[in-house]
Amino acid sequence: MLEIKTLDKPDERRDFPRGHLEAVHMSGLDFAVATFEPGWRWTESVGPIAGTESCRIHHNGYVVQGRMRIRMDDGAEQEVGPGDVFVCAPGHDAWVVGDEQVVVYDFAGGMAQEYAKADQPARQAAGQPEL
Repeated sequence: MLEIKTLDKPDERRDFPRGHLEAVHMSGLDFAVATFEPGWRWTESVGPIAGTESCRIHHNGYVVQGRMRIRMDDGAEQEVGPGDVFVCAPGHDAWVVGDEQVVVYDFAGGMAQEYAKADQPARQAAGQPEL
C-alpha cells in the first residue's frame, strides 16, 4: 500500500478565533497543521468550542514557526519553538508567545480528528472517550 496526499489540498479545514487547523486523513495516519495567530490562547479560542476547561487532546508535535507556551493542569509549564518536537498529554492550556504566527505539525491523530469540533461536548456527554 502506498498513499500520498498534499497539504496544499487538505481533507478538511477548521477555523476558530485567531487560528485554523488543516487535516489530512490517511490509512493509519491523521495529520494536522495548526496555525495560531498572535493573541491566540486555547482557553479563549478553542475552549468554548471544546466545552472543557483545558485541552483534552494528546499532541505529538513539531513546531515549524513561532513560539508557544504550554501549561499543564498540574502547573508544569514550558515553551516550545521552531525545531522543537514535543509530546503533550491531555490537560493543558497553551498560548502564542510574541508577535509571530505559530505553525505546528501534529502527528498524534486526535488533533486532526477532534480538535475544535463543535460536537466534542456531545461526545463527552454521551460517555464517549475524550481524545
